[in-house]
Amino acid sequence: MDFIEREKGALRFLTCRALDEAGLVNAFTTRLGGVSGGEFESLNLAVSRGDDREKVRQNYAIICGALGISPASLAFSRQVHEDAVRPVTSADIKKDLFDTVPYEADGLMTKERGVSLIIHIADCEGILLYCRKPEAIAAVHAGWRGTVADIAGKAVAAMKREYGCEPSDMVAALAPCASVCCYEVGPEVVEAVRKLPIDAEAYIVPTENGHAKIDIKGINSALLRRAGVREIYASPDCTMCLPDKYWSHRMTNGRRGAQACIIALK
Repeated sequence: MDFIEREKGALRFLTCRALDEAGLVNAFTTRLGGVSGGEFESLNLAVSRGDDREKVRQNYAIICGALGISPASLAFSRQVHEDAVRPVTSADIKKDLFDTVPYEADGLMTKERGVSLIIHIADCEGILLYCRKPEAIAAVHAGWRGTVADIAGKAVAAMKREYGCEPSDMVAALAPCASVCCYEVGPEVVEAVRKLPIDAEAYIVPTENGHAKIDIKGINSALLRRAGVREIYASPDCTMCLPDKYWSHRMTNGRRGAQACIIALK
């Protein structure tokens, strides 16, 4: 199995075996094992959707404790469904979980130990990247807009430019997301996918009136391969198929918490 489901009490999260074996802190959270209630039940890690702040703090303490990192090590992004990938250092770590992030970015990267990267998802794809030599990491949020802007390939290029990473030395792990079984989009998205420099038709299942179901995991994997990444792992889970395990923006009409993808160098 490329992904391992971890259990610590009520907490459930996934890790990528290849990242585990490389000695990385890594996690793809579920909605299980936290203390939030109502529409945020239970491991809500969103900091701007209206959940009780103290419960969110407890949720972070739970997942960070399980990973052996501190909430005070987390570098956040203000995600805007675009393609910016930003290098971060310890100077970018929030003093408080609820401080406003002063920059917009849908991808973060670092080579610093003691800096844990986090992005949030709830149907969108989350991508964790690790370069073995020189060691560097990235966390990328890829909704359909980021996907068709090739944020995956741009993250690989940014790591090469910023840290000297070769794509052939990288490992990519793709989170549970809305999958081709469920993820139907309109004609404008289908057309944008068809403009990508990959065999797009392999990832499109036409439905009606120009709509189609798209394979966002497959598309991002193809873009990563095009960028030169050879070692790519994707979780088989669909967030829309498993609403008791994951938050799905579509299945809840936006009334939901958020999963997180977390990565850190030890």
